[in-house]
Amino acid sequence: QVQLVESGGGLVQSGGSLRLSCVASGTIFSIKTVAWYCRAPGKQRELVASISSDGSTSYADSVKGRFTISRDNAENTVYLQMNSLKPEDTAVYYCNAAIVPSGKAVVYGYWGQGTQVTVSS
Repeated sequence: QVQLVESGGGLVQSGGSLRLSCVASGTIFSIKTVAWYCRAPGKQRELVASISSDGSTSYADSVKGRFTISRDNAENTVYLQMNSLKPEDTAVYYCNAAIVPSGKAVVYGYWGQGTQVTVSS
């Protein structure tokens, strides 16, 4: 059984920073691309950033220069460093990972439960 658990959300003032963590646990053979999504109230879920297994990164235009995604393969953890936060960054942030479980030859997609980020003005 593979699980993703996010943490690090909270309430922060505009201009502040947060670091989100996404930890994958269970019987894992390999972790491919991992992405962070957000869903603001009344809006659809949007892709924020992604990181491939070779470390290549991609960002939504709205967060370029402010957010940084990184990964620690030894710890099966992906981070999202969020700086210069704005009220419009307020959302639930979800981690999504493409994972090959041990003993399988197929990539499965997994979602975490989400972590709330609230930025006050």
